[in-house]
Amino acid sequence: MEYASLETACDRIDHRPFLFFLSFPVIPSQGEGWNVLLVLEMPMFTTCKPLILASGSPRRQQFLTDFGFKFISVAPDIDESPWDGEVPDAFARRMALEKAESVARQHPASWVIGADTVVTLEGRILGKPDDAAHALEILRSLQGKKHEVITGLSLCCVQEDVRENLSRNTEVTFAQFDDTILSAYIQTGEPLDKAGAYGIQGKGAFLVRSIVGSCSNVIGLPVASCINMLLQHNVIDALQDRE
Repeated sequence: MEYASLETACDRIDHRPFLFFLSFPVIPSQGEGWNVLLVLEMPMFTTCKPLILASGSPRRQQFLTDFGFKFISVAPDIDESPWDGEVPDAFARRMALEKAESVARQHPASWVIGADTVVTLEGRILGKPDDAAHALEILRSLQGKKHEVITGLSLCCVQEDVRENLSRNTEVTFAQFDDTILSAYIQTGEPLDKAGAYGIQGKGAFLVRSIVGSCSNVIGLPVASCINMLLQHNVIDALQDRE
């Protein structure tokens, strides 16, 4: 079967969740045709209890969506400043817990996930850059060095008196690039809303030579730990019926 465009072909496909591999010819306006492999994924989990993500982060939302969780997002309104002398790991855990608790108090019957990610270099927290010049300063400081990314993770439910809190660490080593390359990256706008002034899930991946630990932790959510928490409290379950 031949279609004039990929969009036309996609219009013919049932978009209900399932895993489906389809190879079909697409005829471009010029030149030879080619085959396109289209993959639609079925979710892995079903959500058994009311679930809230206490975050406005699109990256954290995408993680939960990819696994098929049914949830809503509520951005918490808290002071995210570290205390004097507070170490990065304690700060990340405190922020995750405060985010989860602030939303859980408003929704006592719901299970609320809170997370907070910090980038640290030699024990110093590197926050989000104030502007392009600050982003360049941060990226320069990371060049050719190891730094640590810590994500605090919390799960709270007021009604069930649950208050889980932990943190996960990932070691990241940067490659080395000159200011011309770093400035070109900054001009994309990607670093300006990210702790440490880079996004490993985006263009910023080119900066990273190696990591030790969870990649999802660097992006903003230690997925294995999060899923384990939810399973332990029966908030989610494996999706069994695929008919």
